Amino acid sequence: MHAHDAQVQLAVLHELARDSRIDETDVGVEVSEGIVTLTGQVNSWSKRLAAQEAAHRVPDVLDVVNDVHVRIPGVGAPTDTEIAFEVRRSLRQVVGLEDRSIRTTVSAGTVTLGGRLSSWEQRDRAEVAIASLKGIRGVVNQIEVAPSANVAPAELLDAVEQALGRQALREARRLVLKIEHGEVTVAGTVHSASEQRAVLGALRGIPGVGRIANHLRVDPFAP
Repeated sequence: MHAHDAQVQLAVLHELARDSRIDETDVGVEVSEGIVTLTGQVNSWSKRLAAQEAAHRVPDVLDVVNDVHVRIPGVGAPTDTEIAFEVRRSLRQVVGLEDRSIRTTVSAGTVTLGGRLSSWEQRDRAEVAIASLKGIRGVVNQIEVAPSANVAPAELLDAVEQALGRQALREARRLVLKIEHGEVTVAGTVHSASEQRAVLGALRGIPGVGRIANHLRVDPFAP
């Protein structure tokens, strides 16, 4: 392992140890050329996601491969039908969520979310609402976001600049943003995975943005 990868590995392990949602002894970390592979076994889908989020918080991490497996204890584990009822109940409890616009499929503990909602925020909230439910081994979010033709290109650029903070102007000049009928294509170079997430998060936060085609390239050494 290269010296830089060893430093990244230690940083990821430290971040896992800091996250109270995870027992860091359950998760193994391997690093090669800035790509982190997480291995091990946890007892809930939310812990698997927490490990992934912890790795992405390390600035020098370029990509994360999440090979952590969810193993649900056999005694008292809910059936798929029981999971489906709990999923629907949880979706209905999220204020402002159009739960009747969501269709779910449950198979062997994996929940697939489908349908169409009016914003990326609602899409994310639906996934968060069910992530910690007992018995869930995986979540596949296939919910579509209804696009709008009323999103202005200037609004996209402004949102990206705000998301990137003090480096906004310099970073925004590297980006190419195109929009057509609410579908946004973003291309260019960013310095880290966290900057990439900031850009995509900013675009998803704009009402009317539907599909996002991500062509961003992460290059820590870009000028």
